[in-house]
Amino acid sequence: MRVLSRKRWERDKGQVTIEFLGMTPTIIVTLIALWQVVLVGYTYTLAGNAADEAVRQATAAEPGARQGVCEAAGLKHLSDAWRSGASVTCGSGSGYVTADARLQVPVLFPGALTFGFTVHGHAGAVEEAKG
Repeated sequence: MRVLSRKRWERDKGQVTIEFLGMTPTIIVTLIALWQVVLVGYTYTLAGNAADEAVRQATAAEPGARQGVCEAAGLKHLSDAWRSGASVTCGSGSGYVTADARLQVPVLFPGALTFGFTVHGHAGAVEEAKG
């Protein structure tokens, strides 16, 4: 087995630093991509929760006030970053109430930019009996 001379070892000393600096952009881009995937997933969670909250309140509301109650309940728990591009609508028929929530996916920082990619949440429940 051949032992490296001291001169050769000293000459290769900075190689790890150079390799790390070369990989840094790749590491940063990977972290940014992972963070964006987390934001998309969180937006799906928020859209589903907004639809659930909206339909829960809409089932107990009077039919004339249903849309207003539905929208207010759906947007209530959203932060300003997601509320700005959000819409919540309710519909009913045959004793069944549905709610649809649409949220824009932010780019890197919620509240700064949005993708143009909309996430949909949907929920439904049986209308509560009156009387």
